[in-house]
Amino acid sequence: MNVLLCPLGDPGYLYPALAVGRELRRRSHTVHVLAAPRAAPLVTEAGLDLSAATDDTALSVAHWTVRGPEQYTEVARAVRRLRPDVLLTSVLNHGALVAAEAADLPVVVLGLAAHLWPYRSEGAGPADTHDRTWRLTETLKHYQALRAAAGLAPRHDRHPDTPLLGTIFLLRGHRDLEPADAELPPAVRHVGPCWWEPEPPFAEPLPDSKPLAYVHLGRTFGGTSLWPRLNAAFTASTYRAVVELGRSGAPEAAEGADLIVGRRPWMGPLVDRSDLVLTNATSAPVLAALLHGKPLLVAPNGSEQQVLAAACLRAGVARRLPEPGTPATDLRTAIEETAHDAQLRSRAKEIAATLTDGKSEFHAADAVESAAH
Repeated sequence: MNVLLCPLGDPGYLYPALAVGRELRRRSHTVHVLAAPRAAPLVTEAGLDLSAATDDTALSVAHWTVRGPEQYTEVARAVRRLRPDVLLTSVLNHGALVAAEAADLPVVVLGLAAHLWPYRSEGAGPADTHDRTWRLTETLKHYQALRAAAGLAPRHDRHPDTPLLGTIFLLRGHRDLEPADAELPPAVRHVGPCWWEPEPPFAEPLPDSKPLAYVHLGRTFGGTSLWPRLNAAFTASTYRAVVELGRSGAPEAAEGADLIVGRRPWMGPLVDRSDLVLTNATSAPVLAALLHGKPLLVAPNGSEQQVLAAACLRAGVARRLPEPGTPATDLRTAIEETAHDAQLRSRAKEIAATLTDGKSEFHAADAVESAAH
């Protein structure tokens, strides 16, 4: 079988696709990865073959709403060149969905840690349901505009989310991150994290005089920056924070705040050494925390952050970071109490045991083989 991986190029999207590609390669399938040339070292480390995209930014999640035509061009060109039997792509890569439809190819979509769009039966509550419907409506606007630009005939699906789900749609979180009475669409399957990241070239030399909190910043989407609360919480604190900037802006660490700030292509070893994970609640840090059995302190802004933060609170693995303007003593207390909350830790470890034993890459590869046949 000939498989084309065409994920978005950011680590939270690229890495799980590489994890699935590695399992497919282990099964003797031919696997190519469509990615920008700068991803070549990562693709090589994963043991896969790069099919270099000509547009460096077309496959960036930061531009998914405006670069759909460029996504489509890159994927369609790779399809003509490599003649795959099946595509594997990322949620929000509408160019790959449209290219697959135009070429009459099955496509498997790697989703996030929780389902973003409406359920077939409602179990999330009125506010959450409204957010899901709004999110689907806005996403479909971009998708439908791209289909029209590609010259495809209008679709008439029973459910509006159907084209976004591909042939099979894979969720990388735990079933308990969804409401207990929520019915997922038939195309959606839980497989687990599909975790892969590059090996750190060295063990990061962190001072061991204080316990660690791992902090992962997401985009603010016009919401509230975490920096004022981080500076307050980790000044005169018993905890030190390792802060991953991710796709956020420039650091705003205050003098005297015990923060180690940077951008790293891995997080697993740092999460493993930490007592808790503080995050805006994007999929990668949430999954890292759950894989390592660490409790979460969440402070969501936009995009999937609100949905995933609510999912973590509902699953009993997280607390919510106090609001902006909270006194520093209360912020420090929130960190201490989250790190040492026996119930949170027990629940996180319970989910960790399920995720690590779940053979997520194996089940995701099964889905790709099933879609192809």
